Amino acid sequence: ASSARGSIKEKPGFNAGEDAAALRKAMEGIGTTEKTLIDILTGRSNAQRQLICKAYQDVTGRTLVDDLEGDTHGDFEDILVALVTPPAQFDCDEYIRATKGAGTTDRTLIEIFASRSNKQIKALSDAYLAKTGNSLIDSLKSEVSGDYGKALIALAEGKRDESANVDMAKAKADAKVLYEAGEKKWGTDESKFIDILSHRSIPQLRQMLVEYKSLSGKTLQESIESEMSGKLEDLLVAVVKCVKSVPAYLAERLNKGMKGMGTNESTLTRILVSRSEIDLLDVKAEYKKMYGCSLYSAVEAETSGDYGQTLLKICGEKD
Repeated sequence: ASSARGSIKEKPGFNAGEDAAALRKAMEGIGTTEKTLIDILTGRSNAQRQLICKAYQDVTGRTLVDDLEGDTHGDFEDILVALVTPPAQFDCDEYIRATKGAGTTDRTLIEIFASRSNKQIKALSDAYLAKTGNSLIDSLKSEVSGDYGKALIALAEGKRDESANVDMAKAKADAKVLYEAGEKKWGTDESKFIDILSHRSIPQLRQMLVEYKSLSGKTLQESIESEMSGKLEDLLVAVVKCVKSVPAYLAERLNKGMKGMGTNESTLTRILVSRSEIDLLDVKAEYKKMYGCSLYSAVEAETSGDYGQTLLKICGEKD
């Protein structure tokens, strides 16, 4: 169900049959009425879009996804298909896209496994098994290796403690373990970092970050950045950022996706669609706080056409 911090809400007075008919009309004949596709698909919750898909198939004998793929193209096609895909299935598709072909898109894997809850990881895992017949963990084992691989697999197992209670003594003890495994010795014991950061609860880790700073004089992020390198460093830094604030981490990912040479559309699509019913309002608030301009205006400046319009609709009102 849609969360209060999502930008997309259920439409009152929703009628799947009417919407399916309007979508069909927008795609039939010569030319496609893109505005209708955008307004309907961004103006309904994901659960409502699933009902539209069913009604559409009942009437036409074709899937809405197939028709969208036939009538639209490029980034616009990708975002419309993302909108009509159930969230766990969309995470699964993004995982597959990140691991297929030559080379793995580690940034996508890091973003997904650092920011998702146990429940979301379990749903992604189930979707992957249903789609491919293989286990997500086995698939990861063939894609990633070394300490980075171990850390990613530990996160993908979705075994983070979920209790809300903070054990102060344990937070101090964990901080000490990490201090002694990193800053205090020659060579870093990565396994300790991996174990603690992938298994302790979020409130517990927040307290541990406070204890670590008072013990070592540095933040844990600074220690990881000076002690480690490469993809392991990137992953563990992402986990620490998500412990502090998933919306702030995703705001930073969006900003990076729009900076420099060319816009990374797949990142914009993945984050805006996947957070649209979870915490996109918080992502927007963090974006404004961090970068001094609204996410809406940044997206408006960096994207265009039907694709840009779709992103702006997902963002919600101009802030």
